[in-house]
Formats: sequence, structure tokens, C-alpha cells
Amino acid sequence: MTHRTIEVDEEVFAFLQQHCEPLIDTPNDVLRRLLLSGESIEPQDGATRPRRQRPGALRPLLDAGLITAGDSLRHEQPRRRMVHEVTVTSGGWLKLPDGCQFATPSRALAEQTGTTINGWIYVHVASGRPLHELRDQLERD
Repeated sequence: MTHRTIEVDEEVFAFLQQHCEPLIDTPNDVLRRLLLSGESIEPQDGATRPRRQRPGALRPLLDAGLITAGDSLRHEQPRRRMVHEVTVTSGGWLKLPDGCQFATPSRALAEQTGTTINGWIYVHVASGRPLHELRDQLERD
């Protein structure tokens, strides 16, 4: 199959990211699914995708009541003067401000920092505790 290069603006790229399956879909996969398969495109009112997601790595913390859907997680990089935030979804995924979701903290934080990093160092804003402490507490209980 011949491949062609196209350019898209930031708004279109953000749309493609919102409709991607992280680590699986390419922009071409998203376009093919939405344009050629007849799959309906969801409204932009915050509705979730019809595709069922597997539970994310934070699901056990949600089930135990240690965190709740909608909670913020934060990682600060003082030397770079950067703060990275994500939101916990009801499925235990981490949602970046651009709408892209990741099943594991490490993949989400790697996306934000541009480097391989242990995402369990995200701090749960509501409790002030790192995720790894909450995970350890769950394993002890």
C-alpha cells in the first residue's frame, strides 16, 4: 500500500488523539476507523468512546476507595520549572490535558516528560501522597 503524507492543524491532531487507542492506534488507524468503517463520531460534549476499555492500572486504587475518578495527579520538575497534571478516569486510566489517555502512570508521565520515568511518583493531589505509597498501602491491607 502506498503511503501519503498529509498535514493537519493542532485542532485536528487533538481530535485524532482523543479518538485513539493509546499505544495501538496510529493517526491513519483513527481516520480509517472513523471515515471508512461507518463508526459514528461522538459529540464533543465529553461523551466517552463506545469502545470498551480494559481497566487501567489505577483501577484497584479506585476500587479500594484510595482515589476517586476525577482526582488530579501531579508531578513537578523543579529544575525544568514544569508541572505535569493528569486526571484519573473511572476506568483507572490517566487522562492528559490534551484528552489522550494512558492505562499506566509510567506511560502517561513518559508522554508528558519526554523520557522514560516511573509514573508511580505522581502525587495524588487530594491526599498529598505519591501513587506508589497508595499502591503499597493497598498491598498491605
